Parts: sequence; C-alpha cells; structure tokens
Amino acid sequence: MSLKDQITEDMKTAMRAKDTARLGTIRLLLSAMKQKEVDERVVLDDAAVVAIVDKLVKQRKDSIAAFEQAARQDLVEIEKAEMVVLQAYLPARMSAEEVTAAVQAIVASLGAKGPGDMGKVMGAVKTQLAGKADMGQVSAAVKAAPPAKNLIGVRSTLIFMIQRGLCAK
Repeated sequence: MSLKDQITEDMKTAMRAKDTARLGTIRLLLSAMKQKEVDERVVLDDAAVVAIVDKLVKQRKDSIAAFEQAARQDLVEIEKAEMVVLQAYLPARMSAEEVTAAVQAIVASLGAKGPGDMGKVMGAVKTQLAGKADMGQVSAAVKAAPPAKNLIGVRSTLIFMIQRGLCAK
C-alpha cells in the first residue's frame, strides 16, 4: 500500500472514530498533496508525499516558535498535536552519527576541498538523504565536515553506509 493510500485510509479511520483533530490534520495533508498534483499535473509517489509531509512539519515547527514567542500556549498545543500526526507519515530518521558518516563519505567521494564546494556537496547529500534525515542537521554536518584530503577511511565509511542501507553498492 502506498503512503498516499495509507493516508486516505487513516482519514476514513479518523472519520469513523470522530477524531476531529486528527481528521483535520489529515485533510490538510491530503489538500496539500492534491494541490501539488493539480499544480504540476503529476501523480505523487511516496518520495513526493514524504517531501510534502516534511514541508508541513517544518511549517509547524516555525509556527510553534512564533506562537511561543507571542505567548499563545493554546495555539502551540494545537500545532504540536498536528505535528505529531504528520510525523507518523515520515520514515525513520537517521541518527546524528549516521548523518555525519554519510556526509563525510560524500565529501570524500566528491573530493570537496573547502567551503567553496559546499553547494556541490549539499546537492549530492540532498539526493541521497532526502526524507531520511533532517536537512538542518545535514547542513550542519556539511559545514562541520573536514575537506577531503585523501581517501583513507572512506572505505570503512562506505562499508558502514552500505550495511545500514544508506547508499547503494
């Protein structure tokens, strides 16, 4: 069952259970998905659905920060509840160590020499880790990654990533 079908089934379940908070959040997600399909005239696959969910979760985090600053605890609770519902549709996130290992392997494979190559590294990282890791955490790991001087240690890092299923052989 695709993620899109799972979300539709969860909406039906929330309707039957009369869970209005969950139902509202799922309808919001389905609306965002439908808008993307109509705008781009495509049928969304699981990766596109995960990207939409990720975007909505980021919006909730930003809203929570704004509402906390404005001392609106009632709205903070609503946003947190929506974020919990949305996060259920995201795949398991990579740990900080896994993100760092993946970034170091990509830096070494691209031969990035310094901060000027950060754009090239981020492009490669985004394609490989999209939906698997928080991009804020990935960006911090890229900034902290030492430039590639040689390929010592790359083999062990790549073996680690292959074992974890983070990249293809």
